[in-house]
Amino acid sequence: MTSFDPFVALAIPPDALVDRRVPKTLLIENGAFAAGDRRHIQEGIEELRWLAALKPTTISITEYRDAEREYLEIAVLKLNLRPAARGDRLVELVHRAVPYPVLLIAWRDGTPEISLAHKRRSLGEADKTVIDSEIFVARACGDQANALVMSFRDALSLARQPRHTLHALYQGWIDTVQAFRAATITGAFRLPATTPAAADREAALREYRDLNARIANIRSAASKEKQMSRRADLNIELARLRAQRDFARARL
Repeated sequence: MTSFDPFVALAIPPDALVDRRVPKTLLIENGAFAAGDRRHIQEGIEELRWLAALKPTTISITEYRDAEREYLEIAVLKLNLRPAARGDRLVELVHRAVPYPVLLIAWRDGTPEISLAHKRRSLGEADKTVIDSEIFVARACGDQANALVMSFRDALSLARQPRHTLHALYQGWIDTVQAFRAATITGAFRLPATTPAAADREAALREYRDLNARIANIRSAASKEKQMSRRADLNIELARLRAQRDFARARL
């Protein structure tokens, strides 16, 4: 099985390419992390590379500024993780440490994972930025010939993203990631047609995930319950939550 390379799929023009190694010490210094996180970085990261700098002068897309945020550049990074790494935590730390919005391609056990997170100015520290959304992650499991993976790969291309501002470009990639996450549930890859549709899908994905967790917890409790009346109550609750999950799935 051959995993596709998300960076190739992005089809970034040569003028934006950087391909420079980022020292772990620089990541640690920029993030001002606690001792435990510094240890995770040293032990869990094989290599971090800065692949491309997407800005008006390199991709001819206008910067974005408003009262809360400024998108002057998007950094495309590649993170190679060691087998025992705390991958989710390291992905978060990279997003936190880089002052620009990041499109991060993390490789775990030969499988790529794409993550993005909006950023805004820090309210407490001048010239600092903080994550201003959840970290949106798509783990592209499956061979590159898989139909869903192929649709995701084709949709990632820079040429297929909104181009009026860097913020719109970044949101376009988030919508593409969310479309793939939804496709792994529904079996159909479909990009949102409008901004409200993208927002509704994001809410539905969050609801679906939360309901899955609640269903798993109740199923576990029901399997251990000895009292028949209590088990019956749990089964009724399970049926209610599954109906809600089906509704959330239909919105994907």
